[in-house]
Amino acid sequence: MSIFRVSARQLLIAVFLIVMLIAGGKWIQLRMTHVYTDDARIAADMIDISSKVSGWIVDLPVSSGDIVSKGDVLLVVDSQEAALKLRQTEARVAALNAGYEGLQAEIKMVDLQTAGAMRSARSQLEASIASQSSTDSELEFRANEWQRSKTLRAKNIISAHGYEEAKTLYRKAEQSREEALANVSNARAKLTEAQADQSRLLVMEKNLSKLQYEKEGLEAELQRFKIDLSDRRLLAPSRGIIDNLYIDRGEYVLPGMRIMLLHNPAEIWVSANVKETEIKYLEVGQSVAVSVDAYPDMEFTGRVEKIGHAVTSQFALLPSTNPSGNFTKVTQRLTVKISLQQRDLMLKPGMMVEVAIDIS
Repeated sequence: MSIFRVSARQLLIAVFLIVMLIAGGKWIQLRMTHVYTDDARIAADMIDISSKVSGWIVDLPVSSGDIVSKGDVLLVVDSQEAALKLRQTEARVAALNAGYEGLQAEIKMVDLQTAGAMRSARSQLEASIASQSSTDSELEFRANEWQRSKTLRAKNIISAHGYEEAKTLYRKAEQSREEALANVSNARAKLTEAQADQSRLLVMEKNLSKLQYEKEGLEAELQRFKIDLSDRRLLAPSRGIIDNLYIDRGEYVLPGMRIMLLHNPAEIWVSANVKETEIKYLEVGQSVAVSVDAYPDMEFTGRVEKIGHAVTSQFALLPSTNPSGNFTKVTQRLTVKISLQQRDLMLKPGMMVEVAIDIS
């Protein structure tokens, strides 16, 4: 009986040793063919949602844990004042457009009027100048006739009646020339007046350009008010889950104020910190076995997507100084990004995981 007990004990010890050897061999093989770390967690892009405008929150249709789609309304800020400003600016734009169109019509009318007046004044001036030339010729002729008549009268060749008739015709020619000169002067004055009207047209065109600039400024202001009004409905930038709310309905928000936190559950990955002594074994594309602490009976598979180019200590807010002069060498770690597929929304940012990267 004693011998049987000893043999059974020895058998158990032998089985235990064999199991230990097998487990040890597998552990050694795993360490030789895999890079292992438990300093890893699930990560995602955590989006801070903030408002572009200030105002009171009048509607908050979401709460923590809600799943939203792109374009869903997350928040509504009071828009009464913004709507009034928009209507006021629209009325100003409409009034300015009416004034602009009225000035355009007036410019066209003045342009037609001045163009006609210029043509008429030029024609009248040309006719007056032609008439003056005719009277100049007539006056010269009558002056010569009168001088000849005076010579002939002195010699008693012509009668007194003929002499007086020549003198009268000369005086009439002088009057006609004076009238022609007056007509030329009046025609020149009318032409100058028409040119002045055309100068007024240039002033009106400058005023029209000024109205155009004012119109563009008001239209830009109108567009700004439209954007401000649309920004009072805060929309989801993408599909995601509301992780946390930092405000309640009825509170007052300011531009840039943190309102809620959102992440897309379909876009997750594992952020693993690997020892610097093992980073030389890693390459992009290597297969990775991922064990999630929350689901110990399940195994997930991923792939190495990116390998960090700086150790994690370089991103510390407080630099590590050595004022005492004593130095303790500590193995540094580099961040490795591992792609991972979501499974029924089970994987959540911040969950701790263990990864085994196949380097065989």
